[in-house]
Amino acid sequence: MNTSADWRRLMVITPERVFYAGLLGRPRNRLSIGFHIYVAIEGRLSLTGAGCAQDDADLVFARPHESHSVASTHPNILCFVIEPETVAPGALDRLADQLAGGARATFVARFRAAYRALAGGFSTAPDSAALDLLCFGESLPARAMDPRIVRAVREITAFDRAPATAGDCAAGAGLSVSRFLHLFREQTGASFRVFRAAKRARHLLNFVSEPTNLAHLAQDIGYPDSTHFSHSIRRFYGLKPRAIFSGSRGLAVYREPTPGAACLAAGAT
Repeated sequence: MNTSADWRRLMVITPERVFYAGLLGRPRNRLSIGFHIYVAIEGRLSLTGAGCAQDDADLVFARPHESHSVASTHPNILCFVIEPETVAPGALDRLADQLAGGARATFVARFRAAYRALAGGFSTAPDSAALDLLCFGESLPARAMDPRIVRAVREITAFDRAPATAGDCAAGAGLSVSRFLHLFREQTGASFRVFRAAKRARHLLNFVSEPTNLAHLAQDIGYPDSTHFSHSIRRFYGLKPRAIFSGSRGLAVYREPTPGAACLAAGAT
């Protein structure tokens, strides 16, 4: 694995995945709706949380909606986050069984090889399918979602306007608010409020390597004030916004290309 001298910190962001290679920091418990896989660069990892304690390992993971905290004996770490509403039901349970079983060493080697492939450079950032191929050798099966909920998710993740409300999304879907909220949870696995808050907090990742005024950024991505902004970020990441930006200095951030653009064509072994 790379030594500290040639370590390159990077993050690749797509709507469905995040591949992060960088500083861990000292996070408190985080409550993310994503499926998190952490892989040690060097040394060992431990993960604590309700029902998901794992210790002295080179790979640990947390299922969606599991409050957890990670510690590493090395300052840098690899982390891969899967948005669960984008994956077919049951696929993440099967993945968790594989990660906890005899294939763990294979996954560790594959994630480290994926990092080396990404750190080697590319002309266009990889999309979700390419990241899955690098990390798993295949694409995770996609979830078939009700078109009305697909539309609502797009409304929620459009951060160039006022935050979407349940009433607005229900009206767009042609449903009552109560029926919409029930269908939304059924399709995504999360309540509308938690899902919207998590996606807003996730949007912060797009700006962590840029010089910015945090108060202005909070307003730009839909937080009513700095207090709500700080509280939400700490809830989902276990760190204050300022700590995240401080730890992201020198981090290279890549975003998914527009549809049809060529992306990284590499396989990890």
